[in-house]
Amino acid sequence: MKDASKASVISRQNSEHYIWGKHCDGWHLVRDAGLSVIEECMPPGTAELRHRHGKAQQFFFVLSGRAIMEVGGEVVELARGDGIHVLPGRRHQIRNESNEPVQFLVISQPQSHGDRIND
Repeated sequence: MKDASKASVISRQNSEHYIWGKHCDGWHLVRDAGLSVIEECMPPGTAELRHRHGKAQQFFFVLSGRAIMEVGGEVVELARGDGIHVLPGRRHQIRNESNEPVQFLVISQPQSHGDRIND
């Protein structure tokens, strides 16, 4: 975790990288018990598993590309500049059904690590 008492530029280059699902990338931009900001990139044809969180609320914001977001059984398409708020307990899934990568931010409060329920 970075020292939050010092002002510093945060980017992919200096953030913890991880791979999830089938070839999807993530970077922990802010990783704090009360707040998580992650930048993720999903190649065409990828999806996360449908799940929910017991405590964390999340905000997904598309930086580039198009994503399909399912929240509570409702399906919406998100384009660059679009976001969606997911409340705790709501089942959700993000998918990339396009032919281009999709980049987006996932902001969680509190952090969602360890709070995921697959059902």
